[in-house]
Amino acid sequence: MNNEWCYCILQFKEMLTSLSHMASLIAFVLTTSLAFSTAKSQSNLTRGSSLKPTGATTSWLSPSRLYAFGFYPQTGGYAIGIYIAGIPERTVVWTASRDTLPFSSNATLRFTSDGRLAVEQTQGQQISLFDTVGASFASMQDSGNFVLYDSTGTVLWQTFDHPTDTLLPGQRLLPGQSLYSGVSETDQSIGVFQLSMQTDGNLVQYPNRGTDNGPNTSYWNTGTFKAGPNVTLNLDSSGFLYMLQNSTFLIRNLTQGGYPTKDAIYVMKLDVDGILRLYSHDLSDINKNGSVIWESSPNKCAVKGLCGLNGYCLGTIDDARCQCVPGFEVVNPKRWTLGCTRKDTVESCKIQDANTEIQMTNLDRARWEDAAYLILKASTGEDCSSVCLNDCNCEVALFTGQECKLQGLPLRYVEVSNTESTVGFIKLYTSSLNNGANRTDHSTHVKKAQQKMIMVIGISLISFAVLVLLVSGVIVYKTQVWAYKKISKNLDVQLLEDTGPRAFSYAALEKITDGFKEELGSGSFGIVYKGIIESTMRDVAVKKLKEELAQEGEREFQTEMKVIGRTHHRNLTRLLGYCCEGPKRLLVFEYMTQGSLANILFAPEESKPKPCWMQRIRMAVDVAHGILYLHEECEKPIIHCDIKPQNILMDEYGCAKISDFGLAKLLEHDQSRTSTLIRGTRGYLAPEWHKGLPITVKVDVYSFGIVLFNILCCRRNVDNNLPESEAILEDWVYDCYEADDLLKLVDYDEDVEKKRFEQMVKIGLWCLQEEPSLRPSMKRVVLMLEGTVKIPAPPKPTSFLSVV
Repeated sequence: MNNEWCYCILQFKEMLTSLSHMASLIAFVLTTSLAFSTAKSQSNLTRGSSLKPTGATTSWLSPSRLYAFGFYPQTGGYAIGIYIAGIPERTVVWTASRDTLPFSSNATLRFTSDGRLAVEQTQGQQISLFDTVGASFASMQDSGNFVLYDSTGTVLWQTFDHPTDTLLPGQRLLPGQSLYSGVSETDQSIGVFQLSMQTDGNLVQYPNRGTDNGPNTSYWNTGTFKAGPNVTLNLDSSGFLYMLQNSTFLIRNLTQGGYPTKDAIYVMKLDVDGILRLYSHDLSDINKNGSVIWESSPNKCAVKGLCGLNGYCLGTIDDARCQCVPGFEVVNPKRWTLGCTRKDTVESCKIQDANTEIQMTNLDRARWEDAAYLILKASTGEDCSSVCLNDCNCEVALFTGQECKLQGLPLRYVEVSNTESTVGFIKLYTSSLNNGANRTDHSTHVKKAQQKMIMVIGISLISFAVLVLLVSGVIVYKTQVWAYKKISKNLDVQLLEDTGPRAFSYAALEKITDGFKEELGSGSFGIVYKGIIESTMRDVAVKKLKEELAQEGEREFQTEMKVIGRTHHRNLTRLLGYCCEGPKRLLVFEYMTQGSLANILFAPEESKPKPCWMQRIRMAVDVAHGILYLHEECEKPIIHCDIKPQNILMDEYGCAKISDFGLAKLLEHDQSRTSTLIRGTRGYLAPEWHKGLPITVKVDVYSFGIVLFNILCCRRNVDNNLPESEAILEDWVYDCYEADDLLKLVDYDEDVEKKRFEQMVKIGLWCLQEEPSLRPSMKRVVLMLEGTVKIPAPPKPTSFLSVV
């Protein structure tokens, strides 16, 4: 019996072992099938595939045919990289082997049998493009990312991890990584300019590719050198270029984003002129391709090293041109970054040839990199020039008014500016036999040209002044005669934003709104209509206040309008005008194209996609900044009293702006005798409204806490269609927070940063404390949102049931 029992046990173990092997086999088959299924859906490339620079197949396209990986023409041959194939003009976004370019027309790109991407030249040599082997398949994705996978579908290598001179949406520049400009628009070899995401958190542009970069050589940076070490540069699909710390905290906005996303792609590139630019490519309109919507500097001459060694930049923002310092000539007119070289040289400054002479020439208002080997005290420029002339080691000298700095060549980062008071002296070697008779001192030519220019400018200014006086006299006379008539005619149709809100007649606003025809919305204060100012063709929103709210005296109402009109903030809707005729009270605001935040957050998902995680963070920060301005930065503090998504409007760039803040100011005269009258919207009211307690700015802090939860969860604060435990948003948020299960509040497939999300929830819970003194000020709320102060664990709010 025991033997039979042991035999059964052995048989059972063998069966388990067989099942285990079978499970492993099934897992392997499923993994392999999944990998090949993925490969099929992404039009992946397998080993043995190849490309040639010419012929029928020169590139591998992404599934949508928007991006291509392969050969493209370059100066002197061909390059291999990724370019946007969906637009007429080829725009390169990534380039391989930039140090070995170009490739010949006989080159072949192969996906080898051992899983490498390599280029074969005619001589039989083979160059591997990537430092990886063993790839089973590759994919050119619609995001612009080229990826190599192993047999299980694991990413071995991808271009998004190795940017060259460009960032695409979804791509990041990691700490320690750099972008390098190209040599020219037709040569993607590595140029001279560098954009570095430093480990200290500072994003910096340098004029040279090398190890001698330092703080004194940079020409642009974000000033975030204290934000390190884990700061990245990011670009999203709406053109939002920003810096994050630890993939969580927003450090710096370079662009506000919010640009159109339909049929548009955005590309950030370090251009060959050393300027960082964000381009918009409109796939539906080829005439708009490559338009610049942001750049690190509008002035090309601000880029150090643009004109190379011994060269300098002159001109305006739109017309920058390079010149050589006196006595030098450009090496290559098509590549100024190669700089300038001397026209004439001698073997030694100890001249024995009577036909050759050395002299000094001036370059006024100059400045260059300080590489002086000797600094002397000098009282005049002539003394400084004479010292350099008699010193064989000296090629140039810089006179600052007190010091004379002697140095040799080459000159780096030469600047000539009207703001400089320095004088540069440059040693010239001239031959009297060849052309010395035709040469004069460069400084003499400069002085004569300057004198002539001063004379021409002086005569022109005097003539212009006389003309201006005559014209002004005529204008003043006509203005005095017709001033009243013109003001009466244009008062109701012109909008002079720089003078504050304008008084309109009721008839003018009736005409502007076409008889109050198009209603935009209504609320507790009145109805809003769309209008258009004919003189400026600008859309506006006209709000008609309810009769019971229009009892203020005319003089007092107009005084308040002018006070409100002086409030200017990017997160407040701007009051443009008003009407005060009898009992009629109307307000004119700027028109917000995207409607209210409620329309964006609460719209059915099938009709309008929800805003992404980063957009929601920006909305919350915008609203907080707007409330902070009302509470602490206005001439007089303003309590809004009705913060809710319906009163937060969105402009065309996705910037959130608080509306109706002026109504709280207008109604504050009732505050002392109507302190028990509830003003606002149920669900957003602080407990003190119900308790008859004095109203302070903390009621807006409470309302912001509810709005913050609306933004984070993209739902209303009360939804009776949900289970009872989830119907009241603030209750449900605290339950999930206490259970450490906050991801239940958002879609599980949404790209939400859990740590950042938890911090935002804690901020909201602090804002919802029943005791007003426990709620943070809006200043502290903003600091918590921006990650500059720690957020302690909040106590449980006890007022949820009493305020719903």
